[in-house]
Amino acid sequence: MGGKDVMGVELKNSPRVVGKEVFGNLYDCDVDILKDDERLKNIATEAVKEGNMTLLDVKAWKIGEGVSVVAIVLESHVTIHTWPEHSFATVDVYSCGSHTDPRRAFDYIVAELKAKRFNIKEADRSSEF
Repeated sequence: MGGKDVMGVELKNSPRVVGKEVFGNLYDCDVDILKDDERLKNIATEAVKEGNMTLLDVKAWKIGEGVSVVAIVLESHVTIHTWPEHSFATVDVYSCGSHTDPRRAFDYIVAELKAKRFNIKEADRSSEF
């Protein structure tokens, strides 16, 4: 038994829940951006748009010089955590729905933080058939 497409048509051999997660570490980022909570909130908001997700809310907290940003989306979440003293950030983009593109959202954040290098992992968080 599969899920249904947007028109309500039964899809054979497709998961009932499509879940995709893209996460990684960003190195040698722009330190000024890593300290700027408002700019990071804007980056997360734009990443949500890039990933074709629906923003519900975005919050940021200053933690020392660093910032933690959580964007809650209808499809799940986008998080950015920064350590400016190490020019380092972690990013997690998790979304449900075949219409979303968490990799595109992740890549947008990498570019905006001006990371000179990064690692990336992807996980399939879909349900079984």
